[in-house]
Amino acid sequence: MPVDPVLEYLTDLESAFRALGSGYFERYEEEILTPGRINIHIRVRFPNGYLLEWNEAVTAEKGNIDRLAYRYHFQDRDNNLIFRYDNTPHYPHIDTFPHHKHLADSVIGVNKPSVFDVLNEAKNSLT
Repeated sequence: MPVDPVLEYLTDLESAFRALGSGYFERYEEEILTPGRINIHIRVRFPNGYLLEWNEAVTAEKGNIDRLAYRYHFQDRDNNLIFRYDNTPHYPHIDTFPHHKHLADSVIGVNKPSVFDVLNEAKNSLT
């Protein structure tokens, strides 16, 4: 029986979030548009008040997952930005366009981050 790449991705994503440990899901929504296209909306709140918001538009073609659009936003208890990764095409001068990372006082070019890189960065910022 062939493996459903969307289901596998969602399972891996949920496991990765649960590995964060101390947070709880304020929102976990999977919007299935077609068998090969979903939108994901997640909000995780941590005991210290920090918030991670996760939004993706994901497709599966020929067994491969592609994150068409993404926004990974992490902020502290006072709503101050710690980081946000996204691929909104509004910084064409950045060499990794459209992929970039917002920091508290700047925007830098980055390659498309992996799920695990973003979650590890958030986890490391909690300590």
